[in-house]
Amino acid sequence: MLLVDSLLLVLILLASFSIRLGYWFFPNSDLFWVIFGSPIIASIIFIKFGLYRAVIRYVSLDSLWATVKAVSLYAFIWGVIAFMSAEDGIPRSVILINWIFSLLVIGGLRIAARWLFNNRVGFQNNLPYEANLKRVLIYGAGDAGIQLAGALKHSLDFNPVGFIDDLKEIQGIYIDGLNVYSPEVIGDVINKLKIDEVLIAMPSASRYRRLSIINAFDPYPVTVRMLPSLSDLAGGKVSVNDLRKVSVKDLLERDAVSPNKELLSKNITGKIVLITGAGGSIGSEISRQIVQLQPKILVLFEINELALYSIEKELSVIDYDYKFNIYPVLGDINNKKRLAKVFKHFEVETVYHAAAYKHVPMVEFNNTEGVNNNIFGTLNCVQIAIDNGVETFVLISTDKAVRPSNTMGATKRCAELILQAFSDEQIGTKFTMVRFGNVLDSSGSVIPLFKKQIKEGGPVTVTDKNIIRFFMTISEAVELVIQAGAMGKGGDVFVLDMGKPVSIDDLAKKMIRLSGLKIKDKLNPDGDIEIKYIGLRPGEKLYEELLVGDNTSVTDNPLIMRAEEEKLSWDKLKPILDDLDNAIKDCDQEKIRKLLIQLVPGFDPQCEIADILYKKT
Repeated sequence: MLLVDSLLLVLILLASFSIRLGYWFFPNSDLFWVIFGSPIIASIIFIKFGLYRAVIRYVSLDSLWATVKAVSLYAFIWGVIAFMSAEDGIPRSVILINWIFSLLVIGGLRIAARWLFNNRVGFQNNLPYEANLKRVLIYGAGDAGIQLAGALKHSLDFNPVGFIDDLKEIQGIYIDGLNVYSPEVIGDVINKLKIDEVLIAMPSASRYRRLSIINAFDPYPVTVRMLPSLSDLAGGKVSVNDLRKVSVKDLLERDAVSPNKELLSKNITGKIVLITGAGGSIGSEISRQIVQLQPKILVLFEINELALYSIEKELSVIDYDYKFNIYPVLGDINNKKRLAKVFKHFEVETVYHAAAYKHVPMVEFNNTEGVNNNIFGTLNCVQIAIDNGVETFVLISTDKAVRPSNTMGATKRCAELILQAFSDEQIGTKFTMVRFGNVLDSSGSVIPLFKKQIKEGGPVTVTDKNIIRFFMTISEAVELVIQAGAMGKGGDVFVLDMGKPVSIDDLAKKMIRLSGLKIKDKLNPDGDIEIKYIGLRPGEKLYEELLVGDNTSVTDNPLIMRAEEEKLSWDKLKPILDDLDNAIKDCDQEKIRKLLIQLVPGFDPQCEIADILYKKT
């Protein structure tokens, strides 16, 4: 760059004299060194102004302004030196011409070089370079969108071809060379510009607004990506150039409510906390959030060795600004003696009971183990918690416990009844139950299954066209569980507001479309992914509920409700549990079914007994 600038400056001076004098000019001895020495003056000034530190591909307006100032100073100093050095004098207009030409050539060269480097010219795989890039449409022509467009113009993967924006004042104008279109013509724009991907650059938009934007692209086979939220940007977790594919949580029609910090820390900060099922989807997220709330000791109790190793390893590498101990303990909640030893050894103060078999068909195929773990494992934890003076005990329950149609849901309702009964029997330990629906990306959830099926080319399997489910992000669910546990007064059943139910069929279709693929069906036999309807599995029902009755009251958090549910006294509950325990030992499937129906009046089995050991095949 220095060499090219030097050569050009000499040529510009010769051209300036030639234009002013009207003939081809070449300097005599006194002007020779003034003209051919001009690069020495310029190089000192240009280096000082940083003209050779700027990367040409990314030359900005600030760099161009620095060029203007540097060239102007050079032209002025050269003019002064030329007047002082030339014996015969030089025309004053030469200085002006030199200044103008130097600005045009030195500045213009940099602009031209930037355009050349950024121009989509060339060939890859025998195709024009531009044809190898994904054509993208940016939704949002604000600061984030403009910055995103600028970054993508240097990308080797994306080619921004236009903006979409709701603001009518800017529709139809060009920003950074890209036209701003109205949302009303999305379909025409996608077809006309042959859009491959849509990038949503509205980090401050609410979840509901983002959902409405995503839904606008639902009919089109384009991949949708999003800039991260403002909280992530402000927290330094990501840069504004980061993009992510639209996730299922972006499809939920509810904005999260800020947590109550006092409730979050009430049962955790400075306490000895134990989590059963600490390696599971819910248990591991509870563990992640608890370590941020400064417990005194965290005990991770888990039967699965790999799951326990994974969560302990994850938590142990985090750099905490306070000291506490994490203890990974292998154990089964049905091993009452070991469980009691753990509670006594650590002097546990707070328990989050997340250990349970929760996969509906799997529990249906293994009735005795599901009942034994979910009911009698919970009973063991409750009795040991009372014996060891535990202050707070929180049961992670489920919407499937309400008028259950499957064994898993019935066992979780029985677990609730156990906690309610013991709450009336004693006052030392405060028992709380928290019910919620499906959490996104948890083990056994439909979401990871759909992702895997789409990645493998389908088909995507949906049980029934009319099936609906409640969904919540796992982090929000756990945050609310911790707050609800702190609200409990004893025997409380809390229900989380899961928002609007989601059609699983619609969810599958959106996940296919947002992956940039087309649905394959009778109307579109050339599509990419087929949806197959396989029928309800054992124990499944079309919709879930969160309440047995309608008697609820509000709490300090609008997403947490307190439910008033019917309960059984321990005197009535214990004999049935004793009979159930004997039926499990005898593997008497029919008696187990009858006793569950007796314990849970709302239990209406959706299928016949499906335990693998019930009948010989």
